[in-house]
Amino acid sequence: MPAEARRVVVTGIGCISSIGTGVENFTESIKLGRSGISEIRSFDSSDFTGHLGGEVHDFAPETIVRTIDPGEWGRTAQIAAAAARLAAQDSGIDLSDDLRLATGAIIGTTNGEAPTVDALTSQWLDRGPGLMDADLVSLLPAGNIAAAVSAELGLYGETMTIPTACSAANYAIGSAGDKIISGEADVMFAGGSDSVNRFTHAGFLSLGAIADGVSRPFDRNRSGIVTAEGGAVLMLEELDHAVSRGAHIYAELLGYGLSCDAHHIVHPDADSIADCIRKAHAHSGIDASNVDYISAHGTGTPTNDITEVTATRSVFGDAHPPMSSIKSMLGHTMGAASGFGAIACCKAIEDSFLPPTINLNEVDPKLGPGIDFVAGEARTATVKVAQNHGFAFGGNNAITIFGAVAEHAVPTATGERAR
Repeated sequence: MPAEARRVVVTGIGCISSIGTGVENFTESIKLGRSGISEIRSFDSSDFTGHLGGEVHDFAPETIVRTIDPGEWGRTAQIAAAAARLAAQDSGIDLSDDLRLATGAIIGTTNGEAPTVDALTSQWLDRGPGLMDADLVSLLPAGNIAAAVSAELGLYGETMTIPTACSAANYAIGSAGDKIISGEADVMFAGGSDSVNRFTHAGFLSLGAIADGVSRPFDRNRSGIVTAEGGAVLMLEELDHAVSRGAHIYAELLGYGLSCDAHHIVHPDADSIADCIRKAHAHSGIDASNVDYISAHGTGTPTNDITEVTATRSVFGDAHPPMSSIKSMLGHTMGAASGFGAIACCKAIEDSFLPPTINLNEVDPKLGPGIDFVAGEARTATVKVAQNHGFAFGGNNAITIFGAVAEHAVPTATGERAR
């Protein structure tokens, strides 16, 4: 990265989650190790063997959004727009007419408006295809998710929904960061959004990936994921632009790495993940030894956890940094998952703490010794660099790296950051 490169910082955070709405409520819950898992209410789960979900029961978009009519958008788009509005409010920015011309929204998702798919499927079965509700059909396009953000905030820059499933928010953050680095924009909104629904729950159940209780990442008795929902949106801003307006800066987006191994539709590949980690380090101008904390993908499936640990061990060796999974509290929020991981990383840096892995009673011995999974409760620690994992079906891996912003972190002529 050349010395004159524009730098990207996080100046606004918005989140809608089962453990809290808004960055402060969310962070407090993470620090306390609260669980957002409960019996599913949004659909009848009586026919399924798994009945738990990470639902946002108190979500009322009309109390958050100012511009859009929530009734004209699907639930996933509502969540995205509300999270973006909270990020804009948190940033304290004045989105002037000139600024909005280039500012855009890049939002990731796994299943788009799957609750609408569920409703339309029921109508198809009850009425036939010719009598489905046209208003419901209009809510279906996944592009609506990012469009709702731009409509809510009045943005005219690049607006795109990225559907790379459970790594999508990291893809969105990296892409939005590139827009700022290239000079196309000074401000971008990026993250992910998804909703709990019957379609997704049934799909993961058919794969044998739904937990028989709560999610237990890295635990010997882990059995799978808990499907969940939420929206996580970061407001990214060019550093000088942020400084000039006196913005509060959470952390710097140092860089990211991507890989797509296409090895197997659902089985992750350790070598490809390790390659993705190394790419993220190189793009960020750091070494493995600089990483103080890893926000793991940590789904709690037997396959993911051992593959992820195999990958990180191959990169970090015996000097493995602490690694935890916030999915133990939130469940698997699909396209929003790595967005929530990014928020956890930014707050870990700002507040000097390690987010915990709850429900971890006995580390699986197959994962080997020597890794601190921050079991049970948060812990005070200095975090200057945090690594955020997002892995998806089809081998779509995306990792973002966040760092503390300080004078000594200015890029040098070689592209490395003095630390």
